[in-house]
Amino acid sequence: MDSSTAEPIRFYSTGDAFGEFSNFSAFPVKIGKKTWPTSEHYFQAQKFQDESQAEKIRKAGSPMMAARLGRDRKVPLRKDWEAVKIAVMRQALVAKFTQHAELKELLLSTGSRRLIESTPNDDYWGDGGDGSGKNMLGRLLMEIRSQLRAETAD
Repeated sequence: MDSSTAEPIRFYSTGDAFGEFSNFSAFPVKIGKKTWPTSEHYFQAQKFQDESQAEKIRKAGSPMMAARLGRDRKVPLRKDWEAVKIAVMRQALVAKFTQHAELKELLLSTGSRRLIESTPNDDYWGDGGDGSGKNMLGRLLMEIRSQLRAETAD
C-alpha cells in the first residue's frame, strides 16, 4: 500500500506516538536572539506587542502555563494577530523541524500520510475530535515536510 492511502497519523499528547509533533513537546527553538522552551511558548508570546508579557510567556515553566498566559485577554492581542498567526506558527515549526535533526527525520519518515492534530479541544489548529476542524497544525506540518523533502532532494 502506498503511503498516500495509508492511515493518517493522528497526534496530540506529547507522550503518544508522534507526540513530538505537538507544540507542547520539549524541543527548544531559537528564533531571533532568543531561545524558547517549546514552539508553544514562542507562538503564544507572539500574540502580544507588550514585551513584558512575551517575556513572561517565554519564561513560563511549562507549555501549558505558556498557553494559559497566551489566552489571557487582560493583555490586548496585537491588532494583526488573526492575519499573522499562521505565519507565526509556520516560523515556529520551521525552526523546530530544522533545528532538531531527529524531528526532521521523524517528519520525513511519515511519507505522504496525512498528519492530523486530533483533539476535541481545538477545531482550528486541530480536527475538532471528529474531523470537522481545519487541522491547520497538521496542514502546516505537511507543507513543511514537503519543503524539507524538496531541500533534501536538491
